[in-house]
Amino acid sequence: MKKAYDIVVVGGGIVGSAIAFELAKRGLNNTLLIEKRYLTSGATGRCGAGIRQQWGSKLNASIAKESTDLFEHMEEYTGYTGSIELHQGGYLLVAYTEKEWDQFRKNLAVQHELGIDSYEVSLADARKINPYLNTEGMFGATFCQKDGHANPHQTTNAYAQGAKRMGVDIATYTTVTGFTTANGKITGVQTDKGYVECKCVINAANTHAPELAAMVGDDIPVTPERHQALVTEPVAPLFDHMVMSFHRSYYVQQTPHGSFVMGIGPHEEPSHNFNSSWQFLEQNCAVMCEALPVLRKLRVVRQWAGQYDLSPDRSPVIDEAEQAKGFWTVCGFSGHGFMVAPRIGILVANKIANMPDSLDISIFSKKRYETGDMLIEPAVV
Repeated sequence: MKKAYDIVVVGGGIVGSAIAFELAKRGLNNTLLIEKRYLTSGATGRCGAGIRQQWGSKLNASIAKESTDLFEHMEEYTGYTGSIELHQGGYLLVAYTEKEWDQFRKNLAVQHELGIDSYEVSLADARKINPYLNTEGMFGATFCQKDGHANPHQTTNAYAQGAKRMGVDIATYTTVTGFTTANGKITGVQTDKGYVECKCVINAANTHAPELAAMVGDDIPVTPERHQALVTEPVAPLFDHMVMSFHRSYYVQQTPHGSFVMGIGPHEEPSHNFNSSWQFLEQNCAVMCEALPVLRKLRVVRQWAGQYDLSPDRSPVIDEAEQAKGFWTVCGFSGHGFMVAPRIGILVANKIANMPDSLDISIFSKKRYETGDMLIEPAVV
């Protein structure tokens, strides 16, 4: 770690690593990536790692589509010699209310405008896609074959190693303790390993991003919420797509290894709680066994908890602090940071490098919460 850098990125998850990579790709390689533990030790390493293009807003659907295009060529794009283990088995989204089914059809129209290959599925066809699915109470479903999942650790490593090869320094087990400013501009970062001068800070610390932003007087309306997941013993292949319900807040998929990863999204009080609970195990199993009775006899191997960085409209906040120019906060992905990180990395890097982009980054400003121009997304677990 040098005494001075042009840019310091805080947060070694998928978003921070993607931003560091894209900055270096644009020649801004005098950059330091700081992580308080190891890369992916936060939300990224605990996420379900799903990748989907089936969104309800044109903005999110387009970001997801462009990100998927990058996921499909991630190894070549980053020069990674390993594999991100991308598997595009599809997403089967199921609707349990008439209102939700109407929304699904509206979502399809948005997706088709962008060339996303999603389509409507009748209950009979849903059972053909997944013979084990209990369709009682359902109104219909949608499916997109290009949706899927990847390995969050490998994907983050692909970005981080690519950034490092281009000259980016990475400091793990390093904690940010403060920032310095002068004349309304960021001038440096204080860490437990020493002080670093810089002209720009990218705050990509997920649920801890608001705390860091507060150190320069910036109020970010994002709160942490615990979300839990579990993994079962491996069994013979049953289905290779994700089954997801927004109404009942569940998702489940079988990994190539044969185990099932699943979770539900009960709303909790804001906290940084990373402890898993028996209540989740009980509730999750009840919901999942009703949706897919074939899972009843599976044994749970382990469970864990992660964090969603929830914004008021469940869309990202990307904004520069008014009191400390050069200090950018990038958070509020509300559990979907992994699947959109490739496009977000490009968007933020283009802004910092003063390069053109087809998307105006100001749309993600927190000012929208004052003006009422919310980026409402109807397709969120």
